[in-house]
Amino acid sequence: MIILETERLYIREMTDSDFDALYAVLADSDIMQHYPYTFDVNRVKNWITRNQERYTRDGFGLWAVCLKDSGEMIGDCGLTLQLIDGQQLPEIGYHIRKDQQHRGYAREAATAVLDWAFAHTSYPAIYSYCKYTNVPSYRTAEAIGMRFLKTYPDDANEITHVSAITRKEYLLMSAERKSSQMVMIQKADHTNFHTDSFSRGDNQFLSGDGLPAEPIPHSCHG
Repeated sequence: MIILETERLYIREMTDSDFDALYAVLADSDIMQHYPYTFDVNRVKNWITRNQERYTRDGFGLWAVCLKDSGEMIGDCGLTLQLIDGQQLPEIGYHIRKDQQHRGYAREAATAVLDWAFAHTSYPAIYSYCKYTNVPSYRTAEAIGMRFLKTYPDDANEITHVSAITRKEYLLMSAERKSSQMVMIQKADHTNFHTDSFSRGDNQFLSGDGLPAEPIPHSCHG
């Protein structure tokens, strides 16, 4: 089932048939170097099963991230409940296959999930957490509007880095984003109007040197 669509991606629920595609992501030691353990066949299978259980129990989980033009699964992204500094909190996670990184897919998917999270849940804030050395992960969190919240000692990560965005901050960011989009649309419309006018020959009132011609007098009757 498709959950979300973006310009280049669609995000859907995982199925058992996603094993090979997901194994290529999670079993890659470069991608998962900041995790406290490596992924084998059983762990990848359990990853799919746990997220399928989350869909039923929580109404969300990590979803499959797929390219729109081919349908190929290139990673996962979604919302899960994670234990962060002793509290169960809603967290956005993302993992993109190595050959598809540095193309903005993690940011694109995470932005869509953030929008979904605030639209479909009542959580006052959404979080992202990772090992403190996982700079690309928390840079992506910052790119979608989150800010650094804190670090804390953690047996699994040594030190865990936490980013977050509150609902109030998100609504303000969304309003600013919509305002910027409107300005861009208006500028594009203005540019297209002038381009179309000249392409249609609406410059008949210009003189040969490109300056405005003398106005044509109107006859008056009466």
